[in-house]
Amino acid sequence: MANRRSPSISLRKSPQQARSEGLVATILEAAVQVLAKEGAPRFTCARVAEKAGVSVGSLYQYFPNKAAILFRLQSDEWRQTSELLRSILENVEKPPLERLRTLVRAFIQSECDEAKMRIALNDAVPLYRDAPEAQEVRASGSRTVEVFMREVLPEASDSVRASVGDLIKRTLSSVGKDFSETPRTSAEIKSYADAMADMFCAYLTTLQNDKARA
Repeated sequence: MANRRSPSISLRKSPQQARSEGLVATILEAAVQVLAKEGAPRFTCARVAEKAGVSVGSLYQYFPNKAAILFRLQSDEWRQTSELLRSILENVEKPPLERLRTLVRAFIQSECDEAKMRIALNDAVPLYRDAPEAQEVRASGSRTVEVFMREVLPEASDSVRASVGDLIKRTLSSVGKDFSETPRTSAEIKSYADAMADMFCAYLTTLQNDKARA
């Protein structure tokens, strides 16, 4: 059976002038509102154009289809997460485990703050999950974690560091998603994040001690 091709999710053209940039920003702002109200199944370019107060033709000048719009919203979220990872984990003025604690707290808070939009975007992931652009954006955060793991576990093998980094990323993502789907108080968020950070730090400390004794 022939493989289905992923729809194009790249901009038709990049906005070159302030007016064009403003139009794209208006379209994306409208897209957020439509997605929040209608969800991914009822999300259409026509609805976005109507909400933005522009013609569908104007929208299509920049976004070839609804997958491209949704991917732009998703990639912006991924990029913000990658920047969060980078800004915290690369701050070498703080000890590594303190950085990890800060990251866990910030990530869980962010998941709770953006739960409604994230849930809607997750429903749209099948539209662009396998596209090269999506894989490239996700890879950026993975590289930051890899560098951090080399710093925390300098004596460990590459395979061990990769496994530990993957465990932390997957746990943060899946547990954060599940936790944030229920409304939480600030106290609950802090308590949960601190408990998760304690587990990560205890695990890494155990690995460090094991290598020191080896």
